[in-house]
Amino acid sequence: MSENNRINSLKQRKQYLDLKITDEEKRPHPDELILHKLKAQKLLINDEIAAMADAH
Repeated sequence: MSENNRINSLKQRKQYLDLKITDEEKRPHPDELILHKLKAQKLLINDEIAAMADAH
């Protein structure tokens, strides 16, 4: 997979996680554990994207 494809894939995954986070937060009683895991995954993706951008 090329680097650009990897970045695009990560950005798509991040958008998906954003939607999942928003959906969970809209629930009457959001599950804090689920939110924590989703947000942690999103942070890892952000870090990976930043690391790839810094490598250039």
